Amino acid sequence: MMNAIEVNNLSKSYGKVQALKDVSFSVGRGEVFGIIGPDGAGKTSLFRILCTLLLPDKGTATVDGFDVVSQMSDIRQRVGYMPGKFSLYQDLTVEENLKFFATLFGTTIEEGYDSIKAIYSQIERFKDRKAGALSGGMKQKLALCCALVHQPSVLFLDEPTTGVDPVSRKELWEMLASLKERNITIVASTPYIDEVKRCERVAFLNNGEIQGIDTPEVILERFKDVFNPKGIENSDNRKDATTENVIEVEHLVKAFGNFRAVDDISFSVKKGEIFGFLGANGAGKTTAMHILTGLNQPTSGKGRVAGFDVTTEYEQIKKHIGYMSQKFALYGDLTVKENIRLFGGIYGMKDKEIKRKTDELLERLNFLEHKDSVVDSLPLGWKQKLAFSVSIFHEPEVVFLDEPTGGVDPKTRRQFWELIYDAAERGITVFVTTHYMDEAEYCDRISIMVDGKISAMGSPDELKERFNQPDMDHVFTYLARKAVRE
Repeated sequence: MMNAIEVNNLSKSYGKVQALKDVSFSVGRGEVFGIIGPDGAGKTSLFRILCTLLLPDKGTATVDGFDVVSQMSDIRQRVGYMPGKFSLYQDLTVEENLKFFATLFGTTIEEGYDSIKAIYSQIERFKDRKAGALSGGMKQKLALCCALVHQPSVLFLDEPTTGVDPVSRKELWEMLASLKERNITIVASTPYIDEVKRCERVAFLNNGEIQGIDTPEVILERFKDVFNPKGIENSDNRKDATTENVIEVEHLVKAFGNFRAVDDISFSVKKGEIFGFLGANGAGKTTAMHILTGLNQPTSGKGRVAGFDVTTEYEQIKKHIGYMSQKFALYGDLTVKENIRLFGGIYGMKDKEIKRKTDELLERLNFLEHKDSVVDSLPLGWKQKLAFSVSIFHEPEVVFLDEPTGGVDPKTRRQFWELIYDAAERGITVFVTTHYMDEAEYCDRISIMVDGKISAMGSPDELKERFNQPDMDHVFTYLARKAVRE
């Protein structure tokens, strides 16, 4: 039986950068095939070539028997594609997005309804809601429906669950399992090890070359230094070293009309503590973080950050904290050194101090030879380390990290957490949200939000014991599945 995908000696370069080098592999019909590897490995370039969005420099590839160069239009009728960044139109409603994608492929929602019914029925009651107002999990379901509405035979998923909570991720992979039953071929890339294990075979791509193709178990063991690096030991030096609270929250509420996004939460965070702030998409954690960082004011309740009131002194708060989001705050067309100098100036640091600390930072990150490199040319993991280092360049009392490691391979994430531990050792309080439950294990304490309220709080060990669960992934899933609001 003919394979669904055949790739032979595929190469692609961007100037001096070789994204793909002599890549060859095949995928059987109805197979769930994973393409995994660190940032900058060439995964997205490969996806874009197979979806006919990019031309290869050398080599050949066929999808469903059609050539990716000479038979583009045939392939486009037969594939569905979910890129890493959601392909939805934020200002269109759920139904308008679906109708647009159906029209794009010369079909209608009605004609393709049976192929998406199992997934679309979960979000159909919100068909008049704008896509931008959906939670991450609901966006994911809509994007999958848009990719399936024309009934493709091959589905390409380029890190479709980045930035999505563990429960929604599990739901997506359960949906993919149902698609396999319909003999749809699925090719997916993912940085999540639990998702890698759901594939039948995986190809490990690194520096544009295939390093190995085998079952997930064989590949994860063979390349365990990348996918299963040794965990970080939590230092006892700073535990219970201080009783000083840097964040204090009492009965905080944020309402939008009758909807309470944050519904009466109270907690405190100590100086130098690593505090994990977890919750499913839509639980209210981003709204709460916006209040604590001075970007929004509460409807009622009290809060203090670094000694300043969240209601009346939010401009002062901004000067005493650091902030890093998943969408990097760095300027991609500036060099590494220019970004550091710019943010030092924004934080009100003196030129002499900026110069001294810039040299120290570049040396600590091993970035000295890349100081004049444009940030957009750096791998994602490097950008992350730089963005974090810039966010604490002015030695703030607290740094807020909003899903800082989204879409990054385990080895790079571990290096990032070494930077977090180093910052905490220096007395900087780290307030972090993450959808990686192995990272939750690295926190001193964790709160888990469900439906706008704090459902549980404690150290990872305390929470695992309290809910009789083997790890934080099971604790999170147990609590998040109790959510009732959409």
